[in-house]
Amino acid sequence: MPATVAVLLAAVVAAVGVWASSRSVRGPDPIDPAREERWLVRWLGRHPRFGATARSVDRRVAGGLMLVVALAIVLGSALVVGSLFDMVGHGSGLASWDEAVADWGSRNASSWSTSVLDRVTDLGGTRYLAVAVAFVASYDFVRHRNPNVALFLVVVLAGVVLANNGLKWLVDRERPPVRHLVGTSGSSFPSGHSAAAAATWFAVALVIARHWSRRGRAIAAGLAALIATAVAASRALLGVHWLTDVVAGTALGWGWFLLSALVFGGRLQRLGDPAARVGAGRLER
Repeated sequence: MPATVAVLLAAVVAAVGVWASSRSVRGPDPIDPAREERWLVRWLGRHPRFGATARSVDRRVAGGLMLVVALAIVLGSALVVGSLFDMVGHGSGLASWDEAVADWGSRNASSWSTSVLDRVTDLGGTRYLAVAVAFVASYDFVRHRNPNVALFLVVVLAGVVLANNGLKWLVDRERPPVRHLVGTSGSSFPSGHSAAAAATWFAVALVIARHWSRRGRAIAAGLAALIATAVAASRALLGVHWLTDVVAGTALGWGWFLLSALVFGGRLQRLGDPAARVGAGRLER
C-alpha cells in the first residue's frame, strides 16, 4: 500500500504542476511549443545562411533534417548526463536518493501493490504505446485527414525507443542491487518505460487536444503528466531502476517530444513548418 500511495502522490503533484503551467497564459505550455517555434523562426530569419537554406529546401526535407539534429541533441545531452551519473556513483546530488528509493520500494512491496504497479508500468511499455498511437492516429485521420499526425506519433515513439536503446548500450549502467519485482532486460540508464511514456502520452495529448481551448489543453497536459509520472515512479519503486534513471528517462522523453512537436509546428501538425514559415517570410504565428 505505501508504494502505491507514493506513486499516486507523485503523479498527482506532477499533474497539478503541469496543469497549472499549461493553464497560465504567461507560463509555458508543456504540450504546445508555439513560443519555441516563434523563437526558432525568428532565429532562422536573423541568420541569412540558414534562412536561405530553409527557403531553398522542400519543407519535408527540411523537417527531416531538423529531426536528425533534434535526435542528435537529445542523445548527446542524455549521454553526458548518464555518463556523469555513472561516474559519480550514488553519493551526491539527486543520486544520493538512488539507493534509498530502490531499497524502500523493495522493502515496502506487497503482492497487491506489486500487481497494481505492474499494471501502471505497462502504460510505458512499447507494445501498449504502439496500440495507443495506432488508435489515436487512425481516429484523427478519419476526422481531420492529416497524414502528418500519424507520422508525428510514429516519429515520437520510434525516436524515443531508438534514443533510449542507444543510450542504454553506451552508458551500460547496472540496475539496483535489490529485489526486482518485475522482469527486466538491458542496462539501467535511462528508464525506457519512463522515456517512452513521457514522449508518447504528451504527443497523444497534443494531437487530441490541439483544437481545444487552452483550458482543455491544460487538462490534457495534466493527464499526460499524471500517466508519465506514475510510470516513472512505478519503475523506481519496483526496484528495476535508480531514481536518477527515471528522472533522466522522463526528461529525455519529454525533450524528444518537444523537439519533434516543434519540427511539426506544434498544433498545426505539419512537418517542417518552421522552415516553411521562414521561406514564406512569416516570422510570427
